[in-house]
This record gives sequence, C-alpha cells and structure tokens, in this order.
Amino acid sequence: MKTIKQFFVFLLVTGIAVGALAQRPTIRYGSNAGAGNFVSIRGFRMYYEVYGSGKPLLLIHGNGGSIKDFQHQISYFARNYKVIVADSRAQGKSVDTSDTLTYEMMADDLNALLTTLRVDSCYVIGWSDGGINGLLLAMRHPEKVKKLAITGTNTSPDTTALDPVFFRWMINANDSLAKLPQTRTVKDQQKLLTLMMNNPHISSADLKQVNCPTLVIGGDHDVIPVSHTMAIAQAIPQAYLWILPNSGHSTLITYKAMFNQVVSDFFNRSYRSIKGMARLD
Repeated sequence: MKTIKQFFVFLLVTGIAVGALAQRPTIRYGSNAGAGNFVSIRGFRMYYEVYGSGKPLLLIHGNGGSIKDFQHQISYFARNYKVIVADSRAQGKSVDTSDTLTYEMMADDLNALLTTLRVDSCYVIGWSDGGINGLLLAMRHPEKVKKLAITGTNTSPDTTALDPVFFRWMINANDSLAKLPQTRTVKDQQKLLTLMMNNPHISSADLKQVNCPTLVIGGDHDVIPVSHTMAIAQAIPQAYLWILPNSGHSTLITYKAMFNQVVSDFFNRSYRSIKGMARLD
C-alpha cells in the first residue's frame, strides 16, 4: 500500500495528473484525433497536436506530463496563435524505448518537430522541465525561439534549485519504483526520475547565451526556491522576472487567467531595458 501511495504522489508531483486538478475541458487535449498526429523523428514517434492559426507558439510540458496539462493555455492562445503542443519522448503518447534520456535530447526533438512542421521560429512557453527544454532550445537552436516564457524551472539538480523535501522524495520514489514489476511504464518513470535527480547542468554563463527576450516565472511557494528563479532571470541578458504570491509549482493553473494575459502581453510587446533613473518610473 505504501508503494502504491508513493507512486500516486509521484504522478501528481511530476505532472501526469495535473490536468485532473482542473475541470475537464470540452476538447480532449492530448487525445484529439482531429488535431493530433504522429511524426517519426530522431528514432521515435512523437505525438503532437496543433490548434488555431497565426504566429507559431510551442508549449512544452513538464516531467511526466503531457499535452493535456496545457488545457487552460491551448484554448486561450489558439485564438491568436498557431499552438503546437507535443508529448515529449517517453511521456504521453510518445513512446521511447531507449534506456537514457537527457534534456538536450528533448530540446533537439522539439527543434526537429518545428523543422518538420516548417516553423522557422516561434514563441515558447515551458512549464517545469519544459522550461529547461525551452532554455536549451533557445541556446542550441537560437533561430527557433522568438520569445520564451518559463515557469517553475531549475538549472541544477541539487537542493539550491529544488526544495530539500522534494529532492529526498525523488530519491525515495525512485527506490520504490525499483521494487515494482519492470513494465514499460515503470521503466519510463524511472528514466524520468533519474533525469531530474541528475540533471540539468546549466550555468549562469550558459544562460547568457539565451539571446531572446525571456519571462521567468515562479510561485513564491514553488518547489523551485525563489532565489533560484531570481538567479535565472538575472543571468539571462533580456529577462523579466514574475513571482506569483500564494502559488506553488502550478502557476499556470492556480493563476490561469492572469498567467495567460501576462504572457500574452509579454509576447506582444517589445522588450524594454530599464536602466538608470528610468528605474524610478
């Protein structure tokens, strides 16, 4: 029983069940035959869905998550954007039988998806590990990212970047998974946990390579310490910082209406560098 409870908590924390926290949408995001498709890229079949029309916007989910986690964002942004949202490898409907997984690998997957869809550049929203992928996409394929909004993102796998309680929980959850029958699902969960426990390794010097305007977002009670979120924003040359009060990791659910509006405004306005006496405005 204890193992089952731990595994259920794992699903909640990593985002697989995040969509269940909100009211079920009319459209079954993540399982919509009218909008979904598979593409074979880089050794696996990636599942993705496309909604709306206009400037391309890529949504990147977190560890253990899927397309459905963006149910409150897809419907909003599809009014003005061509929204592209995919299940990252080994998550959702994207099956990956490889033994290893890296954030760099997933960033390159997204680049390949955009190339396949003939998208030269796009706006990007990344949640949690999706924020890590967004940063790496902007660093490794800078031409692909016009503007980037990330929330609940860490750049190192230690207790300076993750709450110590959560960090210990990941280790215990991984130990519990090792005792379960080694099905494909369990192996994928172990692969995802191992990824979080040992990665990423993005330095402040690396973040200076992010040359697109970036909105760095976090909850004031996120599992990512506010000090770490601030450090990310301070290292990126053109960055804004937004810390939401009374919010944990799920800023884009807890504050869905405000989140969508602020991010939309960020995408629509030119980045403004505020220096000197202008800081009094």
